[in-house]
Amino acid sequence: MCVPDCEYGENGVFVFGDCGLNQNPTAEELSEIAKSSSESFEKLVGKESRVAMLSYSTYGSAKSELVDKVVEATRLVKEKYPEMKVDGELQLDAAIVPSIGKSKAPGSDIAGSCNTLIFPDLNAGNIGYKLVQRLGKAEAYGPLCQGIAKPVNDLSRGCSALDIAGVIAITAVQSM
Repeated sequence: MCVPDCEYGENGVFVFGDCGLNQNPTAEELSEIAKSSSESFEKLVGKESRVAMLSYSTYGSAKSELVDKVVEATRLVKEKYPEMKVDGELQLDAAIVPSIGKSKAPGSDIAGSCNTLIFPDLNAGNIGYKLVQRLGKAEAYGPLCQGIAKPVNDLSRGCSALDIAGVIAITAVQSM
């Protein structure tokens, strides 16, 4: 996602995961989506990834099975990939807005500065990316398929010629 005139993320650049394939990933699957998305961000953008495990709750502000899944996924990522910069569960505003990140997630090293956003399920991810694309006038490339031996990507039925060119370029970079 490339959002014009945006101060958040990496100057408006984000990786969103998963917005197109996995309907209701388990905590284990979310942890792997986070790892793959972090690697994709770093390879494609050339900057360090800061991963937010998104929820409608920040640091226990709400309780439910939906929140528990994100909490567990965050724990798994931190356990399996201690080198990754990851935090969660975070509401979107706590993940990308510095002042809100400090307020809602005090003590977090990355809250308010995340550039890789991991959605808890396909509903949230797909709605989120289309909102940003249409209302924020963002360039949305993908879905990019991760965790496959060779680069394979997809395009939304509503994509433009520019979107196609962008995905081709990304696939070429992934092939290197």
